[in-house]
Amino acid sequence: MSDVATNTEPPRAHVRIVYLGPVAPHWEVIADYGDRTLLEEFRTRIDARLLLLPRDDPQFRRNRERIMRDAERENIAVAWELGEGYE
Repeated sequence: MSDVATNTEPPRAHVRIVYLGPVAPHWEVIADYGDRTLLEEFRTRIDARLLLLPRDDPQFRRNRERIMRDAERENIAVAWELGEGYE
């Protein structure tokens, strides 16, 4: 038997995080569906981690992982649009 818990319920919300370019603000968070309050609180946490941080900054990878863990806890699906030539 596995100790890994799997979440089989559908996501409560979905957001797209889009890289806008090298000039701040660098990011836009677009909510596709979900509870407005949940999404606003999540957007606030994303902005705190990414707003003035370009995608090429070493801190970006760490903060991206934090955002993904936060989304997993809240059961929010996240799609990243980082631009051409970037994973």
